[in-house]
Amino acid sequence: MKKLHVGLLPKILIAMVAGVGAGYVTPDWCSRIFITFNSVFTQFLNFTIPLIIVGFVAPAIADIGNKAGKMLVATALIAYCATVAAGFMSYFTGELFFPSMIGADQYITSALQAPVHELQPYFVIEIPALMTVMTALVLAFVLGLGTASLGTPNMRGWLSDLRDIVSLVIKNAIIPLLPLYIFGIFLNMTVSGQVGPILSTFMKVIAVIFGMHVVLLILQYLVASFFAKGEVSRNPLQLLKTMLPAYFTALGTQSSAATIPVTLRQSVKMGVDEDVAGFVIPLCATIHLSGSTLKIVACALALVIAQGHPYDFATFAGFIAMLGITMVAAPGVPGGAIMAALGILSSMLGFSETDNALMIALYIAMDSFGTACNVTGDGAIAVVINRFFGPSGEKKSAPTE
Repeated sequence: MKKLHVGLLPKILIAMVAGVGAGYVTPDWCSRIFITFNSVFTQFLNFTIPLIIVGFVAPAIADIGNKAGKMLVATALIAYCATVAAGFMSYFTGELFFPSMIGADQYITSALQAPVHELQPYFVIEIPALMTVMTALVLAFVLGLGTASLGTPNMRGWLSDLRDIVSLVIKNAIIPLLPLYIFGIFLNMTVSGQVGPILSTFMKVIAVIFGMHVVLLILQYLVASFFAKGEVSRNPLQLLKTMLPAYFTALGTQSSAATIPVTLRQSVKMGVDEDVAGFVIPLCATIHLSGSTLKIVACALALVIAQGHPYDFATFAGFIAMLGITMVAAPGVPGGAIMAALGILSSMLGFSETDNALMIALYIAMDSFGTACNVTGDGAIAVVINRFFGPSGEKKSAPTE
């Protein structure tokens, strides 16, 4: 008999619903078992966050340095700028809509700030992280740039092995346990009287984020149309229409990597040179996550506003700039982007365990749409790169091994 495969998103949704239902009927002694698990899992998660940063950022920088070429540098720079621009678009849109949608609702704010009956774990296990998030980021840059400069094969191999180990931890330990973690979070929120306001906030935020995804893609292709040359259409809507098969494929696969063949084919159909598309599309599947960044910034801002925490533009500007770097090296597994972002959410925005759990739930609930936005935007970057490195543009600089 064929084994039934249930994706991460359905598991998360089931865990949320089950957690809410269990919160109304489960006795406190039983609820505390799940809260104890969440306490231990949170400690383990906090321990792995610096490892995730070093394990992915350092080898990513080392690889870019090793393959240094004009096309790669240009693609990486455009991908980063697009990612950061999406973050700022999300921030300003949230500033415009969220205060009236969320901030004015005192019921939401008071429920989030003052739980009625919060249960405590039976015991707490301390698992201190090896280093702070900022130390991990600095170490990742030092190791990555140093390895790229020296070209040391042994060090590069060590960084590659570290990346593989961290990937295995995320894929085989963290991701499989996420549904149980989310179940415990929603169970505890139901017991403490928080779940009603939070779910109502979820729906509003998701609706705004979906609208922003549409606007972001239109803007990306509007910019790309200005750089169109040769057979590439100057009509941004025509370009976007051509990329729709990649968008809908990503909705189904929830994976940028799995969608590469379709994205590549549609980019060539837009008129992008095959060599340019063959270089840019696989690279951007890893380093361009504007849709994911948009989601993370919007959800973070919504939670900050909902809880009445003070914030300013400078704080979020630094957060967005750092998030752009983190997204470039985010692990390519479902939910990998939000897992990589947890460290700076805590260190730069002061997010708590519950805040991070809500971020995970919100992110994964929209994972398909974020991935589809990332993938479709890759085509826009390919059009821009084609302007300068296509057959009639500057001579292409092939990456050297």
